[in-house]
Amino acid sequence: MQARVSDARAAGFWPLAAVFALFVLFMYGPMFVIFVLSFQGPEGGLTFPMRGWSLHWFEQLAEGLGTVDIGAAFTRSLMLGSVVMLLTVLCSVLAGLAFRKKLRGGNALFYVTVASLIMPSIIVSLGIGLQFRLLDGGIKQLLDAVGATTTLEEYGTALGLFTSALGAHLTWTLPFGLLIMFAVFNRFNPAYEEAARDLGATPWQTFRHVVLPLIGPSVVGIGMFGFTLSWDEIARTSQAIGDVNTLPLELQGLTSTVTTPAIYALGTVTTVVSFAVMGITVGLAMWLKKK
Repeated sequence: MQARVSDARAAGFWPLAAVFALFVLFMYGPMFVIFVLSFQGPEGGLTFPMRGWSLHWFEQLAEGLGTVDIGAAFTRSLMLGSVVMLLTVLCSVLAGLAFRKKLRGGNALFYVTVASLIMPSIIVSLGIGLQFRLLDGGIKQLLDAVGATTTLEEYGTALGLFTSALGAHLTWTLPFGLLIMFAVFNRFNPAYEEAARDLGATPWQTFRHVVLPLIGPSVVGIGMFGFTLSWDEIARTSQAIGDVNTLPLELQGLTSTVTTPAIYALGTVTTVVSFAVMGITVGLAMWLKKK
């Protein structure tokens, strides 16, 4: 007679379940609290208990928080994140294709690329800021040497959103993109490409119609990583962006000046954008995988 398998939980299940529940609460509890407090009424404060429910603080956020232009900071972060996403995807895919063949100095190039992951972010930001300030000094000396007085007077700095800040963000997003692409191509079957070439496909046709559809979900994931990592980056931006601020930098500055739930409303908006990007990414990846 076959023994009946018991459906009872193992003795260690409930302690592990409790630890997992505490972990989830620790991870997402603060975010949930911020969401709730951002919907307080006009008389609401920064702590519980709640004083009514309304969209008052979101309306105040839309009108502006003092001298801070939240709309401009939001636009800058959105543009920077989009450019970082595109460059991360492009460079990661090209590097993944290149590293499929043995490259002279490839190991050294790989280690140099991922080294920025172990460097403190603020140090990377300081280094990039210093480099661009040295570049500013060189450009000014050159303009002075050639007698371009008008250009010298109008010249400000090379530090900016799409120069130093873009480079700082790429030092953070590219290593993740490269690691993902390397993992994808390590288990990619080259027989599909060989079959396409046997049927007369050109290298570009092979990539477009065979390789890209197969790695499509991973490429979409790299794009999500690129945008979300750039969207909420503070340390690598702080010393490398010049005289403008992204939304996370404005949010950091507002924590010491804004004493109303409007700061929570701003946090809710930024988090919703992140979740929207992740939702779009998951949907697109599932569609590509199904296709």
